[in-house]
Amino acid sequence: QVQLVESGGGLVQAGGSLRLSCAASGNIFSINAMGWYRQAPGKQRELVAIISWSGGSTYYADYVKGRFTISRDNAKDTVYLQMNSLKPEDTAVYYCAAGRGGTYPQGYKYWGQGTQVTVSS
Repeated sequence: QVQLVESGGGLVQAGGSLRLSCAASGNIFSINAMGWYRQAPGKQRELVAIISWSGGSTYYADYVKGRFTISRDNAKDTVYLQMNSLKPEDTAVYYCAAGRGGTYPQGYKYWGQGTQVTVSS
């Protein structure tokens, strides 16, 4: 089993920044990649960014490319999502996920509890 604990959400004005953290523990050797997803009210969960467990490869959804950065601290087994130039449409619950990888939620066996990000206009 892998446990994921997220932190860092909150309320920010449009144009502002937030950094989300996701600390992994447990059987982390089973993790191949970690991702951030988000889900806004009434919408499907959508991919935000992915990073390989080694940290060498990253992937971004087009709607966050150039504004968000995913990174990993190997020593802390923690993945970060730095979010800059936030827009009201970025408002959602953000989930950290870990597992095999890929761009579909089915590729991730473990999920965090979610953290709310609200961007005011």
